[in-house]
Parts: sequence; structure tokens; C-alpha cells
Amino acid sequence: MAGSLTETYAAAIRHDLVDLEGATPVGAVRRPPGWFHAQVEENHRELGPPGDLLDETKERQGDLQQAGRGETAAHNVAFEETDFAERYRAYLGEDPDAESAVSSLQNRVREGEDIALVCFEGDDKACHRHTLLDVLRDGL
Repeated sequence: MAGSLTETYAAAIRHDLVDLEGATPVGAVRRPPGWFHAQVEENHRELGPPGDLLDETKERQGDLQQAGRGETAAHNVAFEETDFAERYRAYLGEDPDAESAVSSLQNRVREGEDIALVCFEGDDKACHRHTLLDVLRDGL
């Protein structure tokens, strides 16, 4: 019997806002701060968005905030304007380490493990973990 895939964010785990129902919390964060490791059983840096894409999006978000947008709105607009989801999806299909990690997670789910993808962005923000979840599910 195949396992399941879900997603959440680190603060939801940290503050007991989510019940993972036995799912293995798997981080997908390129630059995890030390405290992040306490929220997950493992982290796959190679599944985090590439640094140049992160930097470009953060810079655009800063510009939008300087122009008067609120933090969440600026984040979401920057995500769209930089074609973040499309570029991240392309990265997952081109980078050998990311491809290997995706394949490994898919195999674990096929073998019955329940996995919860974890990163930072709350539910009100666009996030790469949603794209990663779609990629993983598409391959199952």
C-alpha cells in the first residue's frame, strides 16, 4: 500500500498547529537555520530552490515592499513576477541531485511511507513546497 504526501511549514510544527499523523517531516530548505533541524527528521538542501532564484525573488520582494506593498503581498507578487514555480520545477528536472532526491522520496511513498514536506512559508504565502508536492505526486 502506498504512503501519502502532504506539506506544512516549520512554525506550524513548532507551535503544534498541525498533526502530522505519523508522517515523516522532510525539510526542503537550501539554507536552513539551526533551529529548523529540530522540526524535521531530515532536510534535503538539494530540494530547496536554487540560491540565485531565492536571491532574485527576495530582491524583488524588497523592491515591492519599498514601494509600499505589505510583506505577504510583496512575497506573493515577487513569486509570480520571477516565474518562481516554473523555474523551480525546471530546476528539479535538470539538477541531478534534485532528481535523485525526488526519485528517492517517490520510492519511499510507493513503499508505504507517509511524508510531510516542510519549509518556512506559512499557508498565506506562495511556496516552493507546493510545486515540489505536485512534482512528487505527478511521478507517482
